[in-house]
Amino acid sequence: MLDLNMASTSGADDAATVAMLMASAPSVAGAALAVGRDAARCRLVTPADWLFVSRMHLEFRCDETGTWFVTWIRGSQDAPVAEVWLDDGVRRPLPYGGSLPLPRPGSGEVVIADRGGQRRVTVGWFLTTG
Repeated sequence: MLDLNMASTSGADDAATVAMLMASAPSVAGAALAVGRDAARCRLVTPADWLFVSRMHLEFRCDETGTWFVTWIRGSQDAPVAEVWLDDGVRRPLPYGGSLPLPRPGSGEVVIADRGGQRRVTVGWFLTTG
């Protein structure tokens, strides 16, 4: 089971939380959860005017072995206006259009940071063995 919680923050510190949302999915092949501005396609939705986040920015997907991956979906721009990293005790950049596996069991966060400001989206994740 993959559990996600998302906080959108704006300002010099994390005290200015805009939203806190949660979603879960079982660890079965093809299960997926998306993060972005498009409420029709994403379970976790960021503020609509936060254009550094794509309509569908991140996808968490379970493969046939039960391994979860996070992918930074390539948008309509050649170069992104955000940076994304995975932190599960070690901070690793997530390349634009690339994927990283989530350790199982494990927990951590994926951060989408606005390169032009102080806004960011933090998606906390918790992955169980079952």
